[in-house]
Amino acid sequence: MPPAINVRTESGMTIVLTYGTFDLLHIGHVNLLRRARALGSSLVVGLSSDSFNAIKDKRATQSYSDREAVLRAIRYVDDVFPEDSWEQKADDIRRLGADVLVMGSDWRGHFDELSRYCQVRYLPRTENISSSALKASIRSMQ
Repeated sequence: MPPAINVRTESGMTIVLTYGTFDLLHIGHVNLLRRARALGSSLVVGLSSDSFNAIKDKRATQSYSDREAVLRAIRYVDDVFPEDSWEQKADDIRRLGADVLVMGSDWRGHFDELSRYCQVRYLPRTENISSSALKASIRSMQ
């Protein structure tokens, strides 16, 4: 694992930002959120809205409001806001004053262009777990 980041804003806070759908919350999600939060003073999550998931051809099993409530209940998460488009990330980084953008390693390279606004980190995924795999497993049991 790479060394911890020591980025500090003028306020002494390090704001970490991540994004995702966070449907069928599982240990992989918790691991990502825990590791992301360990990189800073505050973790903010851009949660994919239902309309954005439709654009991505994804369908969450839970509504945005339910997924938001679950995320807000996790101790590693300091704030949640809706992600409505691919393009909003640069604006979010500037608006929030984010120091670090964290994404899962399956996205490696996709957000490197955002390194002009903040540090970009790709954290390893938890092996053998994903929402897609969970959904497939549930379907096979029915």
